[in-house]
Amino acid sequence: MTDQNNPDLLHRYLFEKYHVRGELVQINQSFNSMLTNHNYPDPVKRILGELLAVTSLMTAMLKFEGEISVQIQGDGPLSYAVVNGNNHQQLRATAKFSDDVTDGDIQHLIGNGLMVITIAPKNGERYQGVAALDKPTLMECVEQYFVSSEQLQTRIWLATDISGGDHKAAGILLQVLPVEEKAKDDFYHLEALTQTIKDDELLNLPPEQVLIRLYHEDNPEMFAPQEITYECGCSREKTANTIRQLTLEDAKALIEERGNIEIICQFCLTPYLFDSIDVEAVFSASNEEPDSIN
Repeated sequence: MTDQNNPDLLHRYLFEKYHVRGELVQINQSFNSMLTNHNYPDPVKRILGELLAVTSLMTAMLKFEGEISVQIQGDGPLSYAVVNGNNHQQLRATAKFSDDVTDGDIQHLIGNGLMVITIAPKNGERYQGVAALDKPTLMECVEQYFVSSEQLQTRIWLATDISGGDHKAAGILLQVLPVEEKAKDDFYHLEALTQTIKDDELLNLPPEQVLIRLYHEDNPEMFAPQEITYECGCSREKTANTIRQLTLEDAKALIEERGNIEIICQFCLTPYLFDSIDVEAVFSASNEEPDSIN
């Protein structure tokens, strides 16, 4: 089971001689926490694990305080999956799927679909990029996104273990630094070395051993790691904002029909109930003066 003394970590690293940056992430506790209360079938767990590693790797690139969302959606049996993260490596995930979902490549699971990556700085303009899910694997689709959006050579390796009751996800990212033409040769050299990584090694070896195993002659410099945590972030106050999107008349009608309004967080499945008194308070807090709801 999960080792509570071994936190999920993301490591960044550089090379003394090469113009390439790297990241390595291993996620265990947070992955298990995200699956709590959800009855996801194995194909959905696998994709969520891959998305989790991808989002963590991309979140590490944020040079500002803000959030990132990596979402895949389509008309296949796995119609929707998303992982949200922020610059503190706080992550959460959810998915929607049909009962007949079976394992297969990303095109089989998603069908005709897209990957939407949204970056939202705390101070600044929101950015959204869209990429086709027209490759067999999620990592190939993400690599294609980097090439088209940033024009930087990027390779990603992903691994998941969803066997038993302890779930793991891991990933490595290599990206050329935009400095000079020689960086491409550096990238090809390190890409060939990284290509030899085995899933079991990526998932279970300590990060230092992974880098020694791959680059023992290339002197990678590993920086202090960043801890990854599961953080849903939902609250009764935030959920009340959903009710404020209704008109007062609609809120009244729901209360009269159902006795209360129930909103369930899609990420952690926590239910929030609002009765007539609660709804009055919600609209009063919005500087509205609702009539009494009886």
